[in-house]
Amino acid sequence: MYVDLPLILASASPRRKQLLTEAGFTFETRLPDENAEDARQPNEPPETYVRRLALQKTKNVADKIEQGIILGGDTIVLCGDNILEKPVDRNDARKMLRQLRGQIHCVLSGLCLIKKKIGTETTIHHGTEVTRLAMKPIAEEMLEAYLNTEAWQGKAGAFGYQDGNDWITLLEGSESNVVGLPLKLFQKMYRTVIRQWN
Repeated sequence: MYVDLPLILASASPRRKQLLTEAGFTFETRLPDENAEDARQPNEPPETYVRRLALQKTKNVADKIEQGIILGGDTIVLCGDNILEKPVDRNDARKMLRQLRGQIHCVLSGLCLIKKKIGTETTIHHGTEVTRLAMKPIAEEMLEAYLNTEAWQGKAGAFGYQDGNDWITLLEGSESNVVGLPLKLFQKMYRTVIRQWN
C-alpha cells in the first residue's frame, strides 16, 4: 500500500528509534514539549493514565505540523498498586528496584497514532499493551552493581530488559513492549491508519 504521509515519532527515546528502524520503518523525529503531559489524576487507572500520556505527547507534536502520521507512546511499570516511571536519580532508582525485586510486575505501554492530512479529517487511534515480568530477589550487592552501570537512567522502573540482566524474566506478553515500543500493536494500528485512504 502506498503511503504519502511521513511517519513522525514523537519521542526522544533511543530504544523506540532502534525498534522502529529494525522493523524497517523510515521516520522523522519531533519532540513534544516538556510540559505536554499532565500529572496522574486522582484514582486514574494505570492503563488510562499511560494511554492519556501517549495521547498528550502525540497531540502536542501533531499540533505543530501540517500533515503526517504521528506516533507517540509512554511506558510505566506497575508493581502492585504502585506506578513506577523514570527515576529522577540514583536513590530513586534504588528505591524502585528494591520494590520490584522478588515481585511479579507489569510493564504497560500506551500508544497513540494521529493521522493528519490536509483536506481530510484528523483521526486518532489508541492502544495499550501489558507485559508481565518477574524480578528475582537479588542481593544488595548485585543491585548496587547495576546502579553503578547507570543503565537505569531514563527507563521506567529503573531497569532495561534489553540490558541482559538474568534477574529479569518475561512471563507473558511482548518483549518489545518492555524495551519501549510494542511493535505488533503499533504495526496493527499503523495498518488500520493507512487503510483509511488506500
